[in-house]
Amino acid sequence: MAKTEREKMEAGEWYSCIDPELESLRTRARAAIHEHNTMAPGRRGNIGPALAGLLGAAPADVVIETPFHCPYGFNIFLGAGVFLNAGCIILDTAKVRMGARTMLGPGVQIYCAEHHLDPVKRREGLEVARPVTIGEDVWIGGGAIVLPGVAIGDRSIVGAGSVVTKDVAPETTVVGNPARYVSRQ
Repeated sequence: MAKTEREKMEAGEWYSCIDPELESLRTRARAAIHEHNTMAPGRRGNIGPALAGLLGAAPADVVIETPFHCPYGFNIFLGAGVFLNAGCIILDTAKVRMGARTMLGPGVQIYCAEHHLDPVKRREGLEVARPVTIGEDVWIGGGAIVLPGVAIGDRSIVGAGSVVTKDVAPETTVVGNPARYVSRQ
């Protein structure tokens, strides 16, 4: 039996994002995100109720400032005390895991999707999803971009505006485009 596009996405295989089941899941996420982004802060709390229910894991002390965006939500797993500042985008076509007390500055972007290099296949919506793992007590500065398949070790720092193209060892600081090692904590 042939795999569905969602099953291919979850298996890390090439899949078409132009798919009715995936579009339905994105529509559900858009509604939850809209609620979160437009609800009065006093009513919303740390995370809008629909978004909290959509995420793979988000303890009560997680804070997601508005605006926030993700296409699916169910692939995002946040540890205790995680803080996402305003304007964060997590393109969660694969699992995104953040350890406890990790903080993202404003405008941080985390990408899991890689599009096909062949333009014909890109037009067909072909992409592959690669997970992103961020350890505990990590600080990612404003405007940083984390690319698909990257792992960032515990207690590391990613400088503002950096583009993280490869894994970051625990307890290190990286900066720049592409992000390069500058120090050990």
